[in-house]
Amino acid sequence: MWLWVVGMLFWGYAVGCLHGSVIAQKISGVNLKETGVKNAGASNATIVLGKKFGALVAVIDIGKGAAAVLLVRYFTENAALPEVFVSLLLFLTAAAAVIGHNFPFYMNFNGGKGTATIIGVLLAIDWQVGLIGFALFVVVALVTDFLVFGVLMLYVTLIAMAVLAEGYWPVVIATLLFAIAIWKHLENFQRMKERSEKRVSILFKKK
Repeated sequence: MWLWVVGMLFWGYAVGCLHGSVIAQKISGVNLKETGVKNAGASNATIVLGKKFGALVAVIDIGKGAAAVLLVRYFTENAALPEVFVSLLLFLTAAAAVIGHNFPFYMNFNGGKGTATIIGVLLAIDWQVGLIGFALFVVVALVTDFLVFGVLMLYVTLIAMAVLAEGYWPVVIATLLFAIAIWKHLENFQRMKERSEKRVSILFKKK
């Protein structure tokens, strides 16, 4: 069973490292790690390059999060594995994909913040609950006018999924991801304190 764990961790991390921002850079010639808020994610792509590039990066990063988890679901479906172990593999792979996005080896382990990737992960684990989480993300971000508060709702949704899953490891994994998300967004909270954080309403005005 340990081979399953190692294999899924490697798979999830490798897929997570496939950044939409790299595709955006090849098309636009702009390195998102060197401009805007210097983040390799969809929100910075929108800030720097506009909504079309933001959507491109988001679709790629959501897709890779979903693909990482869905492949695990496919391979474990007929593997006669205990349900508690399948839950562990799904959440481990999800975590590895987010970590791969946040800490890709070729970006000196400083990538994005995992927002789009966690959306894909949620939809792949349970698309119905995932849609609820996405709705919370959109509503909270729009109401508060700050993306970061919506992002935190995604991780709250993941924790709720983990509570409903078999075993206690999914809860541990989801909680650790939530802690990483808080840490990755500390600069956002600091910019909010300094009144320099970009608001969601401004992003919608981008072409």
